[in-house]
This record gives sequence, structure tokens and C-alpha cells, in this order.
Amino acid sequence: MSKRYSLYIGRFQPFHKGHKWCIQKMIRSGKKVCVAVMDINYLEPENNPYTYDEVLKKISEDMKEELQKGQMMVTKIPAIESVNYGRDVGYSFNELKPPKEIKKISATKIRSKNDTNI
Repeated sequence: MSKRYSLYIGRFQPFHKGHKWCIQKMIRSGKKVCVAVMDINYLEPENNPYTYDEVLKKISEDMKEELQKGQMMVTKIPAIESVNYGRDVGYSFNELKPPKEIKKISATKIRSKNDTNI
């Protein structure tokens, strides 16, 4: 396994099966994953009801095995407006294309039901 990480940025409001699928796909392809959780609750609580600590707890519960094996890590980042790069800097941008049953998962719908067990 590489010593470099694949970065996965998100709000994770809430962390759900779709997010888990993406992380596990990267791990299955031999990557280590750095999950970067935006600390955004205090800026936009109406769309981001979960605090960083609540998101971290959910990720830690759902990804316990991957964390224990050192296949992933979680870090807090500020609210991100855009992701930019200037030239070929030695890493790539990859889109993960989930199957239909994962793609249809909506954090907005989950929040409206107040159901984080998705």
C-alpha cells in the first residue's frame, strides 16, 4: 500500500453508505484514504446540522476496521470554497462513479428525515 493518501473532502452531513462506498472503493484499489471533514456547522447550521465531532463519531463507528488497520485517517479542515491546482503537481483528480443504489443516496433527504442510520 502506498505511503501517500487519496484525499476525500466532504461535509458528511451526515456520513452515509454512499460516503462509505467511496472510501472502501479507494481502499480496495490499494489506496490509503485521508477523509477531510469540513468544519462548516457553525457557518451554515441550517444545511449542516452536525458538528465536526458528531461527524467524526459517525465515521469512526462506521469505519472502525479501516481506521484500526491504518487504511484511512480523518482530519478536520475549514469550510472549502474551491479546490485548485496550478500545474502538474504529482497527483490526480478522480471521480468515483457509484452504482445506482449508492448514487441515489441523498444527505439532504436523510437530514429531512433526521435519520443518520442510512
